[in-house]
Amino acid sequence: MSPLDDLPIRDDLRGMKPYGAPQVPLPVALNVNENTHPVPQEVADDILDSIAKSLHDINRYPDREFTALREGFADYLGHGLTRDQIWAANGSNEVLQHVLQAFAGPGRSAFGFSPTYSMYPLLTRGTGATWVAGERGHDYTITPESAAEQVAEAAPDVVFLCSPNNPTGTPLPLNVVEAVYDATDGIVIVDEAYWEFAPRDERSALTLLPDRERLVVSRTMSKAFAFAGARVGYLAAAPDVIDALRLVRLPYHLSALTQAAASAALRHAPIMMRAVGEIVAQRDRISATVEALGYTAYESWTNFVLFGDVDDPAGTWQELYDHGVLIRDIGIPHSLRVTAGTEEETTAFLDALASVGSAS
Repeated sequence: MSPLDDLPIRDDLRGMKPYGAPQVPLPVALNVNENTHPVPQEVADDILDSIAKSLHDINRYPDREFTALREGFADYLGHGLTRDQIWAANGSNEVLQHVLQAFAGPGRSAFGFSPTYSMYPLLTRGTGATWVAGERGHDYTITPESAAEQVAEAAPDVVFLCSPNNPTGTPLPLNVVEAVYDATDGIVIVDEAYWEFAPRDERSALTLLPDRERLVVSRTMSKAFAFAGARVGYLAAAPDVIDALRLVRLPYHLSALTQAAASAALRHAPIMMRAVGEIVAQRDRISATVEALGYTAYESWTNFVLFGDVDDPAGTWQELYDHGVLIRDIGIPHSLRVTAGTEEETTAFLDALASVGSAS
């Protein structure tokens, strides 16, 4: 086959690398922030029944407006939301791609505070827009004043705010969202993919939606719902924003099987959320133990922990790999990231890390 550069690929895609994380059959895989708890059997049975029923009409196109699923998401999110304020797609990445297709594109720009989710720049460039990276503080936090100043200077068409942030786990105060919204005339996306792991007394950006027609709050079923393999993401926004997304989506983009499975999972949301408390407990256990080993654990409101003061991240990653434990080297100097798994998986990681040696 010809090298990629020999093909008539778009000039702005030359030299880019696709998103990727190692997929290897190790006993303990804690590298991509999955919920490693299986779907409860009673929920799995209902999902299977729902899929089986949908197969009776599989010869027909699915509900293009995925009405029942949007109603289910509105009920789950609360805050007085209706289905007219809900959108969904095949994973939150496609949801975000729809937003960029509608509001960014060639000649426009999208902005985010680095380090943040690596798909933001990839999605931005893939839709022909320019990615602009802002800066965070040394502890990966952002102040309202700094955020507003950076956004106003960049004047982007779309702003990404990851709350809490991936890959650092950092919380994002709502006053930062408000400051950014006031500093731009563009779309502001608050990506709450990990929100269910945040403290329960904290307010979601969903509370800011009224009277903010350019604000979008995105979520996913991949994390807290343990539904990563189903590929379902969704967002809440003003009805006019939802109408704009209809302009760029592919026809019938959510299959009948996906709609049936996701709707069934939503019906069992309280059961699906039972594992969240255990995951948070393991996350906090990881933070405390890596600190005891001499590393620095950054504050996390997610299902993972970023820890620093790692002398040789690549070497440490390889030693853990050799012990059958897969975590993530995300390229932040002297840092590694690990997902909070089951108690057994967490123990395996912590034992392996201790055997590698404490931080110096």
